[in-house]
Amino acid sequence: MSGKSYSARNLDANALKSFAHPLRLRLYELLDERGPSTATQLAALVGQNTGATSYHLRELARHEMIEVAPELGRGKEKYWRVVPGGFSYGDAPADPEAAGALEFLLDDLVRQRGAELTRWRAEEAGAPREWAEASGFGRRSLRLTPGETRQLRDEVFEVLERYRARSDARPRETGGTGRVVIHFDVLPVGVTEP
Repeated sequence: MSGKSYSARNLDANALKSFAHPLRLRLYELLDERGPSTATQLAALVGQNTGATSYHLRELARHEMIEVAPELGRGKEKYWRVVPGGFSYGDAPADPEAAGALEFLLDDLVRQRGAELTRWRAEEAGAPREWAEASGFGRRSLRLTPGETRQLRDEVFEVLERYRARSDARPRETGGTGRVVIHFDVLPVGVTEP
């Protein structure tokens, strides 16, 4: 994806290669979903030992994807959290290894979206009414030029960025809030057909 980034930063080739690891992806997802956690707590969730989990958490932190939450730990206890602002994968890198990592990450993104949609479909009937009414699914098929497509993408990302900034500024435990996942894709279908 080229054009303006609507995240705090684009991952460079080294960060892409580091992030393209199944356990690191899972640890990041758990921190995003559950909030700050220790290596011991995460190790129990992923079936790994604390040493391995700590190593992978440090790798994520080295690339500024997660950080220590110093206000939560006591003594040597260290809580990790997702760095606010998010990230994007940016354009395909020239480095073949980094390009392969990007492909892996994009495939995982598709998997994660499917899992989140499936989870919500299973949970929706038992969800509080106000959350069920606030949710929505949508799909549109439009005939646009590449310029109009970029403009549409940028306008939607501008709206999402406003809400991301509001979310990042809010304490995690604010009453009445919940973790909301937004899926947004703009992709031409069939443009390579003769």
